[in-house]
Amino acid sequence: MSLLAFFEWLGNTQWSVDLHESQYAYPIIESVHVWTMAVFFGLAVMFDLRLLGWTFRNVPISQFNRRVLPWTIAAFVIMVITGTLLFFAIPLRSYQNIFFRMKMVLLVLAGLNVWFFHARVYPQVIGGPDSSMTKGARLAGALSLSLWIGVVFLGRMIAYNWFDCDRQPQPDVINFLTSCIPTAAEH
Repeated sequence: MSLLAFFEWLGNTQWSVDLHESQYAYPIIESVHVWTMAVFFGLAVMFDLRLLGWTFRNVPISQFNRRVLPWTIAAFVIMVITGTLLFFAIPLRSYQNIFFRMKMVLLVLAGLNVWFFHARVYPQVIGGPDSSMTKGARLAGALSLSLWIGVVFLGRMIAYNWFDCDRQPQPDVINFLTSCIPTAAEH
């Protein structure tokens, strides 16, 4: 079974249909997703600006991390849960959405940046004053800031149907990138 067929099947399950057509569940889930994204993004921006040395210069990174990280993780977990539910509500449209696909790529890159920072860079900057901020920490902060801005932007763009499969004809590259298979009459 191809991914396209799987997501089409998933979208036709009663659970997916009920979630998408729910008068209350879908809007509540979407609202919680946006709220937790705002909390997560705000905390991530604060931390990234600290890494860049632009804010909270007198607060050691370890102390800043200890205060912000638990809230960031909690918001991220809720954001992932609600995002997964939103995906399951409209899996085929999400899978074929070019902005969703680009968002997923940026999420993976942002996750790798977080992992690299905590595994390699963070141990070098723990407890030091701003003057000891390494180039790696500044680079991780700048990269994180750029990636999360991209994730938020692309997440917002998912709602627009400029490149939906039912809006044919589309350029061949768009059909390829979105796994759209236009019929002969549409092409």
